[in-house]
Amino acid sequence: MADTLANLALGFSVALSPEVLLFAVIGCLVGTLVGMLPGVGPLAGISLLLPATFGLSPTTAIVLLAGIYYGAMYGGSTTSILMRIPGEAASVMTCVDGYAMTQQGRAGPALAIAAFGSFIGGTLSIIALMLLAPPLASLALKFGPPEYFALLTLGLIVLAFLSGGSMAKSLAMAALGLFSGTIGIDLMSGYMRFQYGIVALGDGIGIVPVAVGLFGVSEILLAAGRAVPPKPQRPKLAELVPTRDDLRRSVGPIGRSTVLGFLIGIVPGSAHIISSFVSYALERRLSKTPERFGKGAVEGVAGPETANNAAACGAFVPMLALGVPSGPIPAVMLAALMVHGIAPGPLLMEQQPSLFWGFVASMYVGNLVLLALNLPMVGLFVNLLRVPYAYLYPAILMFSVLGVYAAGQNVIDVWIMIAMGGLGYVLRKLDFEVAPIVLGLVLAPMIETALRQSLAMSSGDYAIFLTRPIAAGLLGVALVLLVINLLPSRNWRAQLGIEN
Repeated sequence: MADTLANLALGFSVALSPEVLLFAVIGCLVGTLVGMLPGVGPLAGISLLLPATFGLSPTTAIVLLAGIYYGAMYGGSTTSILMRIPGEAASVMTCVDGYAMTQQGRAGPALAIAAFGSFIGGTLSIIALMLLAPPLASLALKFGPPEYFALLTLGLIVLAFLSGGSMAKSLAMAALGLFSGTIGIDLMSGYMRFQYGIVALGDGIGIVPVAVGLFGVSEILLAAGRAVPPKPQRPKLAELVPTRDDLRRSVGPIGRSTVLGFLIGIVPGSAHIISSFVSYALERRLSKTPERFGKGAVEGVAGPETANNAAACGAFVPMLALGVPSGPIPAVMLAALMVHGIAPGPLLMEQQPSLFWGFVASMYVGNLVLLALNLPMVGLFVNLLRVPYAYLYPAILMFSVLGVYAAGQNVIDVWIMIAMGGLGYVLRKLDFEVAPIVLGLVLAPMIETALRQSLAMSSGDYAIFLTRPIAAGLLGVALVLLVINLLPSRNWRAQLGIEN
């Protein structure tokens, strides 16, 4: 413990040096803005600014890029809560109850709880990163393709099971997302699939146009169909502060989502996206009043926002401890280290202690910077709601089109956004949840790749999923959940505490 404290002191001496501190603030500010812009997201922001780090020291470069990463996790909640447009995919679940709170005139508390949850989740995850990185990274290495396939399959079943609505409807929407994720080039064979002569669909359907269409455009269409247009909000200062009841309801979700997000972040994949879905579903199932979710439950904001920030920190565990990226964003940051002549891996702590501990300490500083940036701006953000909707909605649509086009430089993405907006409008009219579509789209490439790699390992023998203990155990749990959901006797389900 004494060694850890000494190393942390070394880290803070690096993180609080003027140059590193300046770039930490710049990274947090840029990340917040990137997260607020529909379609940009942390991956695009980091990739665009990577060349700007070439003249910096390795520590300063990695601190800048990390600031953009978890700054975008903060910033994505703003447009989700105020306008129901996810700034990036990890903020999809925040749209549901965050925007409902905005419609109730409680946008200020929603933004404040999102900032508090993000700060606490990020800070506690940094402590876990500092203490648990090596053993947890070793555990993650035990997962091969069969285990990933089983884990992702279980994830889909668990989310449908915990959703609180019709499991059949949730799985149907997830299946639609999974099918959408198969469009484009087959990664294993190189063949085109389901692109019907449209070359631009070779890269597949992007998450951003789907999310913005299903949530943002569909909301505009629903508002346009109302007999009486919504009135602009003019919140008072007292209405911007969370109530004692808001804080009490948020404590449990923040605590649970910190642990959940950090553990999910260690597993390779789009952890920050998946963690927010799992957190929302879990909080809805654990709630004594699940009917409040979707109608402005503060837990539905606190949980997902805490989880995606905790997952962002968890993703650094295998990257720093083993030199193994757990997703595309850590992979870009790993490349940045290698460009600067740093060899990531188990020896990083010993060979570059000032870099490792300076990076960890900078994350503490970064979380404080983000809290200081976001809380004072709550009142400024909420003032956007004073704009009459006749002007606000066309502006939202314009920024959505620009953001979606800028993300891929592709007009097809704009058409996909519009089509998904129409589909989202119809589905929401029919009381279908649209969030599982986004989740299915995220998981489709990972599930397919893991399945086909597993079958390649076993020469086409599906028994590989039963002969590997971890994979068999995870699939067994998924099967049990499906059987419980199909039980004809509702008394059994009530006794197990899983009555819908």
